[in-house]
Amino acid sequence: MKSGMIIATAAVVALFGGAHSAAADSHADACTFDKDVFDFDEADVAALYACVSDDLEAGYSAEDHEVGGVYRTWGNAATGPALPGVHGERFLNTFVNEAGFDTYVTYGYGEDFVMPVGTVIAKESYKLRNDGTPRLGPLLIMTKVEPGTEAEEFGNWIYSGVQPNGKTMGVKQSFCHDCHAAYADQDSLGYPLEDVRLGAE
Repeated sequence: MKSGMIIATAAVVALFGGAHSAAADSHADACTFDKDVFDFDEADVAALYACVSDDLEAGYSAEDHEVGGVYRTWGNAATGPALPGVHGERFLNTFVNEAGFDTYVTYGYGEDFVMPVGTVIAKESYKLRNDGTPRLGPLLIMTKVEPGTEAEEFGNWIYSGVQPNGKTMGVKQSFCHDCHAAYADQDSLGYPLEDVRLGAE
């Protein structure tokens, strides 16, 4: 499995680094891993996700958030979580609602590629602490809206998130867009790593 050795900026770590709760982490602490995540193989990635999966779903849905409570009923846009990347070196697992799933999984590219209005993308996130135990991260959300709103300067995307205790995050739109703008030819989408994309060999 590819390592995705992209180092997160300090600002990303600062923004999302504290978004967790002791209650949300309680079950995940039962799992401990004694290797660096960039040395994980597919079995390690699967084992870690098995440790955190139930806690992620329960935590994001704890406050009946409109996305946190339903995203697991959507299509999974990858074969599984991807190794850590730009979101604070967290593992990410991407889900897309019905409005956008079929378009998203083409992993489109080019100036004419645009996701449908109404698309909602939700990315579970989690990482390992220095002691080898999992730490749950926020559910990162992108919502595609009609042109002509304040979101137009951000590619017609609204960025939001849910903390692992179910509470809505405060998200600065420009902060998220400044990174996603690097993917302008993919309608601002940072796709899952190629080795976990649907249909990948």
